[in-house]
Amino acid sequence: MTQQSLWQFVSEQHEKLLTQITQHLGLTFLSLLLAIIVGLPLGILIARKRKLSGSVLGVAGILQTIPSIALLGFMIPAFGIGATPAIVALLIYALLPIIRNTYTGITGVNPAVIEAAKAMGMNRKQLLFKVELPLAMPVIMAGIRTAAVINVGVATLASFVAAGGLGEFIFGGISLNNTNMILAGAIPAALLAVLLDKLIAVLQKIKYKNFRKLEYIIPVIFVIVGAGYWFTSKSENKLKAGFTPEFMGRQDGDLGLRSVYGLNVNPKVVNDAIMYKAAYENELDLISGYSTDGRIKAFDLYVLEDDKKIFPPYFAAPIIKTKTLQKFPELEKTLDLLAGKFNDSIMTDLNYKSDYLNQTPAKIAKDFLIKTQLYKHPRNGNSGTVRIGSKIFGEQYILTEIYKMLIEGYTNYKVDTKTGLGGTKICFDALMNDAIDFYPEYTGTGLLVLLKVDEKTLSTVSKSAESTYDYVNSEFQKQYGIRWLKPLGFNNSYALMMRRKQSEQLKIKTISDLKKYLDGK
Repeated sequence: MTQQSLWQFVSEQHEKLLTQITQHLGLTFLSLLLAIIVGLPLGILIARKRKLSGSVLGVAGILQTIPSIALLGFMIPAFGIGATPAIVALLIYALLPIIRNTYTGITGVNPAVIEAAKAMGMNRKQLLFKVELPLAMPVIMAGIRTAAVINVGVATLASFVAAGGLGEFIFGGISLNNTNMILAGAIPAALLAVLLDKLIAVLQKIKYKNFRKLEYIIPVIFVIVGAGYWFTSKSENKLKAGFTPEFMGRQDGDLGLRSVYGLNVNPKVVNDAIMYKAAYENELDLISGYSTDGRIKAFDLYVLEDDKKIFPPYFAAPIIKTKTLQKFPELEKTLDLLAGKFNDSIMTDLNYKSDYLNQTPAKIAKDFLIKTQLYKHPRNGNSGTVRIGSKIFGEQYILTEIYKMLIEGYTNYKVDTKTGLGGTKICFDALMNDAIDFYPEYTGTGLLVLLKVDEKTLSTVSKSAESTYDYVNSEFQKQYGIRWLKPLGFNNSYALMMRRKQSEQLKIKTISDLKKYLDGK
């Protein structure tokens, strides 16, 4: 297949890109406006009552240090998914520079000027608006400028909570090994940050008395952009759908649903860490998921039958370079001890223990190995270190711990785990660059994301799990010098799912049933 250029990708996806840019600007502007409304008075307050400054700035500083993903996670129980948690999180990130610069600007006004103003008979309000704010405005605007640039960057993470923005392309591209998709999101985000910074720099040079003439115009602009965000984010479907970034760009995902089933549900893009709970709490009605995920059982979800077979087999197996197997001669035999030890129900049960019972991956792994009579105490050997990678979801953490205990119990190798590497692209790049030695992968992902086969090849090789495995193993050895070891035995394919009760009420059992319901038939 001919490699698609960035320009071709942007040309094909221009409508979606414009929507994402509008959403990104809306998130940034709305959160920045709210941060100014909150931060400016707080800065003035602590400049007046300086004993409060340490506490207020300290709290704002602590909030600023909370990792972005964690902060968004904290917002979900209170605000659900969508724009609200993203805007609240962005507001919190923007507060510190605005509060601090307002405080610094006002307290930095020359005391002699303050005394002269008081001697002229100015009251506190006149002093603030005619002396302190005009002199502090360049410093305050510098804080707003910093907050704006921070928010443009952090807003890319809003896609994790179905709030849209350019993060949809960025994280989808990372998951799909699609550089054009990453750049289509990253370049506009960088340009927005630069342009917003330059715009505020121009405003920073405006004299205070002229700036006050704009005090009604600027909020109106912010609100218009925000309204544009709400308009581009709304869904007109009977069911609220949420798909992961990776699912959105795959032929065995949203693309296949559109081309094979004619199904267009206008989904929100949402991180898989929250989509199951969002379905359970009625925030979403239809989600993409994984067929062995323990949260299906935990949240009583129903997996719709893929009656037109767009989801190929996804049998799990470790992938490893041939030269790595030569470097660690005991490794293949040890990893193959797990071949066929799983089935779908076993893996679902292990995932349930992690996703719902909150057991640690290490405990789940040890219990599984003991049950299958494979557990051995670590040898604490020193014949080299094997580095195991994993993607950022529970099943991979469990498999990584199982492999770790197996290797340390049956060989003299040490194990270093590098978990939570993100999507397929990050894991595979780490393997290719020798940052890790192996990681568990899925045959369907190897076929569609890494080999990127055409539709004719896909229809031929995905007829059975065995033919899919044989094809990816053969092609990976030819193209990358990588082998697929023996499959573990379970098939974790993509799936569409709904709340069981809702699917029964609407009589939706298959994806074709879903299509008929949405079409009103």
